[in-house]
Amino acid sequence: MSDTNSPQEWTTLAERIARHVENYLNGLEAVARGDGGTQTVSLLLLEVSQIILAGAQLGASADVILPDNWEPEMGDDPDLDAVRTGLAERLVSVDEYAEVFDPYKDTESTAYRLSDDLVDVASDLVHGLRHYQRDRPLEALWWWQYSYFNHWGNHAGAALRALHAVVANVRLNVAEEVATAG
Repeated sequence: MSDTNSPQEWTTLAERIARHVENYLNGLEAVARGDGGTQTVSLLLLEVSQIILAGAQLGASADVILPDNWEPEMGDDPDLDAVRTGLAERLVSVDEYAEVFDPYKDTESTAYRLSDDLVDVASDLVHGLRHYQRDRPLEALWWWQYSYFNHWGNHAGAALRALHAVVANVRLNVAEEVATAG
């Protein structure tokens, strides 16, 4: 994208990001309900990877500037506690992990929960999606981009690293057992 985008370019980007957001939210809700079966962590790894792609698109885009420099009032966002609880139940053995919040400023690790991170990302995305659904694509993009840099990008990245570690450790441990058994 260029330094300045036409209204059509912004609308096209908003449509693309909205599809990613809807897919992430639907996937998260399905996993929280238990639809992931034994593939819960792998499915979450896929969902987080795809929403990080959307975030990268926002990060590579020009800054979204609202014409009036204010966000219209939206009212309360939906309560996602049921999703958080469902995820915590399905991730009980891997929900808690440690992460360095900012590798350039922090040296101490911080305790995180995958269920919290995944729902924090969803909460930010839902807020922007509500703008998009009210035919305000520029406000949606502004919110998604701002919250990506300020909040959900960090939580998605931390969750991605944790989910990747779980999947990699399972796969690599199986490979080691097969190699030593032969």
